[in-house]
Amino acid sequence: MSPASKAGETGRFSAPERAAMKQRAAELKADSRRAGAAEKAAADEAAVLAKIAEMPQPDRAMAERLRTIVAEAAPGLSPKLYYGQPGWAEAGKVVVFFRSGQMDKARYSTLGFSVDARLDEASGLWPTSYALESLTADGAAEVAALIRKAVG
Repeated sequence: MSPASKAGETGRFSAPERAAMKQRAAELKADSRRAGAAEKAAADEAAVLAKIAEMPQPDRAMAERLRTIVAEAAPGLSPKLYYGQPGWAEAGKVVVFFRSGQMDKARYSTLGFSVDARLDEASGLWPTSYALESLTADGAAEVAALIRKAVG
């Protein structure tokens, strides 16, 4: 049984979950302190770039490529940390985000979409995250299409 499973059974949060919640609280607190929109946007972009720079390879290269894909597919999205990881937001709400598998000590990284992404399918069933071990040309095209749909 994994540590996360044990934590869930006892009703307590695991250490990584507590760290992510503390990071998110710090992000929200920092957002509330900033004065102007331009200052917030610049600070958010700097924070995302710093987070990407901290990532070990090959996750850093994937995150940098995703940053380019997002900018091309949905230029209206702006960088914003999301639970301590790079994300891209529309009207202040994160729509798409990247989680480094190496930083999470997981076997793969994750491209995820928040509840604000417009990926809903008529069937009532749609994926909200994707495992990323690498980002091929075909994968990049699929990611771009998903991002366009998410903001569509």
